[in-house]
This record gives sequence, structure tokens and C-alpha cells, in this order.
Amino acid sequence: MTAPIAVKNIYIPIASLTDSMILPAFFAALFIIFLYFLEDEPIILPIAAVIPPATIPMPMLFIISDVFFCILNSSVRFFIILTAQTIFIHERRITMSVLNIVLVEPEIPQNTGNIARTCAATGTRLHIIEPMGFKIDDRKLKRAGLDYWHLLDITYYKNLEDFFDKNKGHYYFFSTKALNRYSDVEYEDNSYLFFGKETKGLPEDLLYRNPEKCVRIPMINDSAARSLNLSNSVAIAVYEVLRQWDFPELLCEGKLTKFNWNE
Repeated sequence: MTAPIAVKNIYIPIASLTDSMILPAFFAALFIIFLYFLEDEPIILPIAAVIPPATIPMPMLFIISDVFFCILNSSVRFFIILTAQTIFIHERRITMSVLNIVLVEPEIPQNTGNIARTCAATGTRLHIIEPMGFKIDDRKLKRAGLDYWHLLDITYYKNLEDFFDKNKGHYYFFSTKALNRYSDVEYEDNSYLFFGKETKGLPEDLLYRNPEKCVRIPMINDSAARSLNLSNSVAIAVYEVLRQWDFPELLCEGKLTKFNWNE
């Protein structure tokens, strides 16, 4: 075993664990996070593990901050190491308000790709209700989302019933048929913003059962202007909610490439 690596007030000896020890390593990571919030003294626990990537459980991903490649016995393995950045990510997940976008049976891959990019850039979770009008590996979908897919938190569901069985929160249904303006609503933490398919919108029975939760983005009073583009509507809604929340954890200042704002 090598010497411990000092990370703020956490000292982590690096140890190689077998595949059968993946779950204990996961719970050890949770335990060290728990101790971090209770103790001011240095914590010394073996937490790094050699783990094949395909065996990493999804709940474990949020506590993994750095992945190091190394060669062991002529095969590529992964060192997963808890760091101070991990603690920050964990703490942010606890304190940061959560926003969710729900697409019900989307039909156009470019729209969904654009929405995925918006969600990735804003830390918004994306939920997609099947059936979809395209395949997940559609080139148009991937091209619209560019290289943001690794930043995206996305979940798929068989139908609306499957979604409601697995999620609880504050639901808001965006529709041209709604009576309320989207900007008049005060959006709570863990809000779910629903958007229907491009050709039909959300099911009317769903809207009828939730009149106070149905909201509309205003448009001109002309029957020829049927609706806004789906991805544009999602972007408008996402940034209205984030504006109300004062853009939590988002970078609100930019930099020039050739000049300095302060000079």
C-alpha cells in the first residue's frame, strides 16, 4: 500500500480491491462522506478500488470525481478515488434545487437533441416517456446534442403510468391550451415541467385533471401561429425557473478571449 494522499482534511490510502469488494467500497465511500460532515479531524480510510467500468452501479457515479487509467497485469483497470471535489458534488446535490424536464412521446430527434443540450448545460434532469418517433442512437439526435451527452442525467419510461409510479414532485404541464401564464407560477424545488409531442401536445385528459398546473407561453392571437418550437419552449421554461431560483450553481460571468473586462 502506498502512502496516503492528502485531500484537504481527508487522507485516502490507495488499495486495490477485487470485483467482489465493489459494494463494500461503495458503502465505505458513503461512510466517509457522512464522517466528513461530522468530524474536523483527518479521516483515514481505504476508499480507492480497482473496478471494471461496466460494473459501477449508477448510484455510485455521483461520488466518483476522478478516474485514473493505469496498467495492471497487462489489462486496463480503473482507480476510483474519492476527492475533495467529490465532497463538493455530494454537498451540491443535497443543497441545490432540482429541476426536471419531461418529454412525453417526442417525435423529432433534432428537438430532443437540442433539449438534451439545454438540460446538460443547466444541470436539469431529462425524462423521456416512450414511445418516441426515433431511435436513441439516431444520428440527428446525437448531432443536435453535440458533445454534451456525458453531462446529461436522462431517464426513459415505458409510459406515463411508469413515470408517475417512479417520480414524485411538483408537476407543471406546458400547453397552448392552458389558461395560466408560465411566468406567473412560483416553481418549487423538484419541479417537473411536462411537454407533449410536437404534433399533438400533452393528452387533454391529463390537462383537464390539472387545470391549476397547466401553463402557457404567450403568443400572438393568430390561428396561424399554432405553437412555438418544442426545444425553444423548453429553453424558455427552464430559464424562467432558474431565474426565479437565482441561477443556482450556474456560471454567470464570462471571459473575453482577446481582452480583459477589467482593463
